[in-house]
Amino acid sequence: MEQLLTTNVANNLYWFGRYLERVEATLIETLFHFDKIVDIDKDSGKKFYKKLGIDIEYANAKDFLKESIFGKHDANIYKLITYAKENAIISRSNIDTEAFGSVVELADLLKHSSHANFSIDCRFIEYILSLISQIWGELTRREKRDTSDYFIRLGKFVEKVDFHLRVGHDKEFSLVVIEEIDKIATILAPNAKFKTYDENDTYETILNSVNSKINKIIVEEEWLQK
Repeated sequence: MEQLLTTNVANNLYWFGRYLERVEATLIETLFHFDKIVDIDKDSGKKFYKKLGIDIEYANAKDFLKESIFGKHDANIYKLITYAKENAIISRSNIDTEAFGSVVELADLLKHSSHANFSIDCRFIEYILSLISQIWGELTRREKRDTSDYFIRLGKFVEKVDFHLRVGHDKEFSLVVIEEIDKIATILAPNAKFKTYDENDTYETILNSVNSKINKIIVEEEWLQK
């Protein structure tokens, strides 16, 4: 792992991993709540987005899908993919070429689908999910991991914990993922001392601890080029 990165590039690789994971997690939840809106609870989608701190309105289940992808709120999929694309552009030389191309392709697909007459359905969302799985595969196929790979994985795992806790899932899964974060943190900052936590800690305490690790790795580590 003999790869020097600037702080800016490391930060963008980290956020690229976070945004890509956030898109995938949000789309999976969107499909889940689409089914609930159809069969059980018409307000299920509103309850989900409320946990993300967002108020949305929709007329029916299909309208909920469109609101999730192109709604006028900060968690819409189109906006999140645009952010991921911007992160990828800044750190392009440190991202797999095919993965970079797939991210651009996905961003372009959503841009071209954003006009009012485009019909959003579950098949479209499943197709986006398949493209994201393809991107993750392209990002992880190298036998030897570079420093850049670890920052992307760090972003992926941190977002997985953040999202998982934010929507109210069990802490046990999050603590398992945090073990993976700790492994990466040890690789990137072997001499750093991090605060520990357990399942009795609050959501805020766990995330604050995780975020302090990220700050120490990205901002404070001396091996990064400032």
